[in-house]
Amino acid sequence: MATSSDFIQFACDQIAAIGDASYKKMFGEYMIYHNGRAIFLVCDDTVYVKQLPEVAAIFAAYGITPDLGTPYKGAKPHYILDIENADLAIDMARKLGQILPPPKPKIKKRPEKQ
Repeated sequence: MATSSDFIQFACDQIAAIGDASYKKMFGEYMIYHNGRAIFLVCDDTVYVKQLPEVAAIFAAYGITPDLGTPYKGAKPHYILDIENADLAIDMARKLGQILPPPKPKIKKRPEKQ
């Protein structure tokens, strides 16, 4: 089951307070971005977050022990984020937008010499 367009829009609406949030369809599913950084992976109408110490601390601050899941076959386990908890989702998005590395610049290919 793929993520519905309604769900991805709902997920972005939940974190709209952070400002610069967008999403891109990737490999049949979606990635949500903040400040150009990939913060949430969305697969099968479920929001996944990388297992990082800072992420675990945010869950702990809310008194939540997050479930783990794999977004796709062969993926490392990720935390599952309850996107309906808007306060948690906003705090998580803000923190990830600060700590995750910026995207690597794309290297332009040089034309082949003949």
